[in-house]
Amino acid sequence: MSIQFHKAEQIFHLQSNHTSYAFQLVKGFPAHVYWGRAIRGNQLARIIQYRERASFSPNPFPSERMISLDTIPLEYPAYGSGDFRHPAYQIQLPNGTTITEALYRQHRIYSGKPKLEGLPATYVEQDAEADTLELELFDPIAELTILLTYTVFNEHDAITRSVRFINEGAQDLNILRALSLCVDFNHSEYDILHLSGAWTRERHIERRALASGMQAVESRRGSSSHQQNPFVALLSKGANEDHGDVFGFSLVYSGSFVAQAEVDQFRTTRVSMGINPFDFNWLLQPGTSFQTPEAVMVYSPNGLGQMSRTYHKLYRTRLCRGEFRDSTRPVLVNNWEATYFNFTADKIESIAKVGRELGIELFVLDDGWFGSRNSDNSSLGDWIVDIQKLPNGLEDLVQRVRNLNMQFGLWFEPEMISPDSELYRKHPDWCLHVPDYRRTEARQQLILDFSRADVCEAIYSMISNVLKSAPITYVKWDMNRNMTEIGSALLPAARQKETAHRYMLGLYSVLEKITNENPHILFESCSGGGGRFDPGMLYYMPQTWTSDNSDAVSRLKIQYGTSIVYPTSTIGAHVSAVPNHQVHRMTSLDMRAHVAMSGNFGYELDLTKFTEDEKEAVKDQIELYKEIRSLVQFGDFYRLLSPFEGEETAWMIVAEDKSEAMVAYFRVLAEPNDPLNRLKLKGLDPNRDYTIVEDGNTYGGDHLMYAGLVIPELKGDFQSRIWRMRS
Repeated sequence: MSIQFHKAEQIFHLQSNHTSYAFQLVKGFPAHVYWGRAIRGNQLARIIQYRERASFSPNPFPSERMISLDTIPLEYPAYGSGDFRHPAYQIQLPNGTTITEALYRQHRIYSGKPKLEGLPATYVEQDAEADTLELELFDPIAELTILLTYTVFNEHDAITRSVRFINEGAQDLNILRALSLCVDFNHSEYDILHLSGAWTRERHIERRALASGMQAVESRRGSSSHQQNPFVALLSKGANEDHGDVFGFSLVYSGSFVAQAEVDQFRTTRVSMGINPFDFNWLLQPGTSFQTPEAVMVYSPNGLGQMSRTYHKLYRTRLCRGEFRDSTRPVLVNNWEATYFNFTADKIESIAKVGRELGIELFVLDDGWFGSRNSDNSSLGDWIVDIQKLPNGLEDLVQRVRNLNMQFGLWFEPEMISPDSELYRKHPDWCLHVPDYRRTEARQQLILDFSRADVCEAIYSMISNVLKSAPITYVKWDMNRNMTEIGSALLPAARQKETAHRYMLGLYSVLEKITNENPHILFESCSGGGGRFDPGMLYYMPQTWTSDNSDAVSRLKIQYGTSIVYPTSTIGAHVSAVPNHQVHRMTSLDMRAHVAMSGNFGYELDLTKFTEDEKEAVKDQIELYKEIRSLVQFGDFYRLLSPFEGEETAWMIVAEDKSEAMVAYFRVLAEPNDPLNRLKLKGLDPNRDYTIVEDGNTYGGDHLMYAGLVIPELKGDFQSRIWRMRS
């Protein structure tokens, strides 16, 4: 059992193979003790220090003046009884006050991991993979039970946390704040790292030193967002890819969130994460409960790289699900940047035909096949084939593509509704809206109210009917705007602030049903690219369209930043036309392909416009990718050179058994008289010899990691190389 309770010291000690996490009951309050490298634990009771502070740090127990909730490192702190730092939860009682004090009542330790009701979460396939602690706190005045759940993955060095609130009384309670975790660190000598950006510029790495006060990233957009990702990490000073302590926090949720680090007056640091309390309230009626999303904590003593690889393996094998979790993904072509809305069945077939000749396995029909959709100002919600474009129906087009020995995929945007649509004319109250206020449009569309069961059922039925109408094996599920006027026509006034979270619960319920009923379909999530690239969506769809920006140079930073948390098997990456449609840059076909090969590979352009030389080049690219895709999608990822630190980027992927590897190197801008550099590799077996496929030369793994691989002379801007090596 990886979780031990030491009764005499009142200490809970959670251990994986290389990590220890401990907390202690202090007067009934769970107090954080330790998180870091695995330790035996026989001296854990000596870690927390007690010291009397000024009267401004009040003492809840007058006879023990060295105990103050303002100074103790608390595991799940409340508001109002002397801890002036940000609380993990806040409850409003029937009398209007917001003071609660929940203390330890009992606990349970068992093998396995429970499911979260209505929410995505990591899982186990065998109970022996993990152990779980359920710690029950109780406030007798509020008659409120708070169940803290900790799960330790024995082989992954990861700990998950979530919280369940249960109203055991006879009166209504209001949850004002319900975060998923809180960890108090005993100092503030850390840097904070997070992933920030914008549409077409997602998940750029930001790192800065902690300072006194609050540092937070958040989304108030109703989705995890392009702007911030639901992830933060604390790094010890000087920590880098391979050295130093790193503490990672990742939230399995797709809605508005907050992740924050607060440095207090004593230079301790409180990290907390969960549903954003901004504009949030949950009416907790007698006998009901509320479940927070899951947060996943990973500790690495060996820098960011080890933390990333822990998240990668956990999320790839115990978050993603279904037939495609362990299957290589097909090479695809998507028609969006080739045709946009202007296509016919013949045009689609012509692109597919060239694709098949080049070795592409899947054709994806993007936006514009339904309703009267000739631009982005109509028809969302009318999921019926447009017979003006496809006069013989979707079934005919699917069969024409399949006759080429290709699979067929389809784009949907099921969460949206166009004001110019039959669905909106029939059900104008089905969108998120607030009576008497404007219905703000974005991309000429509104958002369907997925907090309503009738809306969820209607959309589920429409999408299911389309999927049943033809042999479709891939779905791109898009969502192209953020929430405004967040209100529901069916919720009473006391529950209006529940709308955004109920939306997520409704969406998750639809995704659960559709993906379970269509296990043969590979689902890819999308939100204007990477606006919802988060663990919550990966639970239902094992890959995400990483960004609407497919420019090879831009993608270096986007994909590098994405790799901080997310495995390559989740990254959708395509070769698109030049000049690039987002930044209008000209890059070589080779560089575009080499960047896209570091994910789920495809093309998003008009293949019929290729020259014969380009076709031959693409054939070679696809053949190469098919040789390495199992390695790319399921190997261990190592970052070598950061695009945020210079003109060069490099990464590599190593097979789990160290038998083969792929190295990718990119140079953005040429430099006169540039240095003669070597690229030092990582993750190889130093005692094996590796043969470079491209030139036949053989080197020891130790040589490649410590002396390095010679970077050949490259002429011009936007250059790249890929090396394959086998032992």
